Amino acid sequence: MTTIKSKAQNTLNIKFLILSFFLVLLLLFILKSTFYSSSSPIQQIQTTSTTTTTTTNPTCMKLPPSLVQAITHYTTSNTTPQQTFNEISVTTNVLDRKSPCNFLVFGLGHDSLMWAALNHEGRTVFLDEDKAWIDIIKKQFPALESYHVTYNTKVREANDLLELGRQPDCTQLSDVRKSECRLALKGLPDFVYEVDWDLIMVDAPTGFMDDSPGRMSAIYTAGMMGRWRAEGETDVFVHDCDRQVEEKFSKAFLCEGYMVKQEGRLRHFTIPSHRSTPGLPFCPA
Repeated sequence: MTTIKSKAQNTLNIKFLILSFFLVLLLLFILKSTFYSSSSPIQQIQTTSTTTTTTTNPTCMKLPPSLVQAITHYTTSNTTPQQTFNEISVTTNVLDRKSPCNFLVFGLGHDSLMWAALNHEGRTVFLDEDKAWIDIIKKQFPALESYHVTYNTKVREANDLLELGRQPDCTQLSDVRKSECRLALKGLPDFVYEVDWDLIMVDAPTGFMDDSPGRMSAIYTAGMMGRWRAEGETDVFVHDCDRQVEEKFSKAFLCEGYMVKQEGRLRHFTIPSHRSTPGLPFCPA
């Protein structure tokens, strides 16, 4: 009974968090609408018999469809994101500072609509290994931008790939598309490599069985994209760090020295541009 109550309370907490952020966005739109309304000009309409003063209709600041859809979905759905209230809060705190921004998410799931809505007017892109699942989500939420990705790794190879990732071919700074490292994720649309991503979330692919692709390449690629950006820094989040692959690979390729926080199963790293500061070691000492 206690477990059931605990799960129910956690679900309510997550819904409350999501709806709270949406309500904040709603308030901002209302304030913006009020500002435009108060500054609307008064026009004089001249007729043959009288002079009538009318006020033009204020600019109608409609809520964006993505926000309306997200509020409706999470209010009425029994399905909630897999991350906990506290884990979600880590990313939303960064989004609050950086949005609208470029947000890359490895994984397409029950939280995707939330991330896209919270990054309103920014670009949120989702990458997933399951093409059938992408088609299902596109029918339900056609506005979400998602792409299929193919992984050539297996969880059972993780230990070998961890050692391989320490070789010069994998630690050398370069465009991921030109990397000789087997961990480098290739074959994505060109823009994925060209955009300077402000946030990257690694919550896919699947990694709970030996034959699953695992998140080795996603974690490595996220780190290299952060290092390769022209300037600034990239906030990288890795979920399920209670598992061996996520725990070891995030420390090895996102670096303990770049880790900002761990909340539950979520780790937050801040990766600085290595292109703008030549000579930086792969990981800080």
